[in-house]
Amino acid sequence: MLTFVKADSENPDFISLVRLLDADLAKRDGDEHGFYAQYNKIAMIKHAIVAHENGVPVACGAIKEVAPSVMEVKRMYTLPGSRGKGIAGKVLSELEKWAAELGYIKCVLETGKRQPEAIRLYEKSGYKNIPNYGQYIGVENSVCFEKEL
Repeated sequence: MLTFVKADSENPDFISLVRLLDADLAKRDGDEHGFYAQYNKIAMIKHAIVAHENGVPVACGAIKEVAPSVMEVKRMYTLPGSRGKGIAGKVLSELEKWAAELGYIKCVLETGKRQPEAIRLYEKSGYKNIPNYGQYIGVENSVCFEKEL
């Protein structure tokens, strides 16, 4: 059974999953990892979702305000053994619902070209490719997306 818990950056399950995410990204991003890591601190995240499968935390994601009407999707991760079950899409959907409940009208996000499974997830979930924004402008490995809620 899959359940979702609304959390924040203090949640131990969220913290554990993010550590695994960071280890995975360090391998994928190599020398560029330090650049991305500086923008992915979780200390002030107020809105995170942790997915539990039969009571075990298996996936997470978060949203963070980047403009008065825009949330940025951050820290999406699913344990390798739980991938391919649609869990990440459900976490993303829960984050979008939460953002809409809070009055936001759009979600944006950045992911890396070395994360093709993430790109497929976002495209399948209705996100449209946009020019790189903010700190990702001019970053060759970055791909940015948005979705109206």
